[in-house]
Amino acid sequence: MYETIQKLLASGKGLLAADESTHTIEKRFAALGLTSTPELNRKYRGMLFTTNGVEEFLGGIIMFDETVRQKNDDGILFPEYLINKGIVPGIKVDGGLEPFNGTEEQITKKQVGLADRLKEYSGMGLAFTKWRGVFLISDIFPTDAFLEENLDRMTEFAKISQKGGFVPIVEPEVLLDGNHTTTRCEEIETKVLKLLFEKLKAAGVDLTNVILKTSMVLPGKESGVKAEPLEVANATLRTLKNSVPEAVPGIVFLSGGQTPDEATNNLNEIVKLKADSPWQLSFSFARALQEEAMSAWAGKDENVSKAQEILYARAKKVSLARKGEL
Repeated sequence: MYETIQKLLASGKGLLAADESTHTIEKRFAALGLTSTPELNRKYRGMLFTTNGVEEFLGGIIMFDETVRQKNDDGILFPEYLINKGIVPGIKVDGGLEPFNGTEEQITKKQVGLADRLKEYSGMGLAFTKWRGVFLISDIFPTDAFLEENLDRMTEFAKISQKGGFVPIVEPEVLLDGNHTTTRCEEIETKVLKLLFEKLKAAGVDLTNVILKTSMVLPGKESGVKAEPLEVANATLRTLKNSVPEAVPGIVFLSGGQTPDEATNNLNEIVKLKADSPWQLSFSFARALQEEAMSAWAGKDENVSKAQEILYARAKKVSLARKGEL
């Protein structure tokens, strides 16, 4: 696990989240007028993974179950291909969301048989796992009952993952949806992270072998307010210092509905201001890394080279931001 973490958090490197569920990739493709099929999904992920030189900026790639069973155009399974390229392959293992007690809150589904699944994934060469929970902000959400149950499920995942030899990435995503202020976001994110780490510690999870994937502190997208990078960075760093134990080796930020430029510029400012923060600060972007390349690709084989050039350029920019050198 220690070795995996060193690779994932290596200088200038971060993670590509290419773990969109079947439903999510259907939505992303539909926006381009494409119909998601296993083969089109394979071609798309293959375009991302085979981008020349992308391993300079990526320590790991998070995949969906469908993808880890697929092969590139040369007939090599994607996990094996990535390992050969020097990229650590990982897997999203949560089962998506379902309504909580008939409210707007969406809880991550319980996963039965996770330990057995991890044995299979271990045989495929996968080395880390990810579990996402989402937290809606409003005047009444998140509720205490929801926080307890959602974070209990995340904690159980982390415990099972470490027992199976996997580095768990815990992802409590505070959603951008809503009209909340930056201050309210900071308050809720601090509360969520504090409770998560209390639960992880109480369950005997080794915090030195956990990576936190978390949101930047931002105002809600319906608030009409756009926070500048300096405000985002200060609020985010305050939140982390007030809630994340020093034992945690690294924190990777999700892009969470920001544009590629917003996510990149905010990351750059956070790293520039990190001062004596004890953690490695990095990225685990999905849309912020993929969006421009996906649009250029548009499902056409003849666009692959152009899309890969765009992905490489964005990954290089995000890598610079990860070092605060943008």
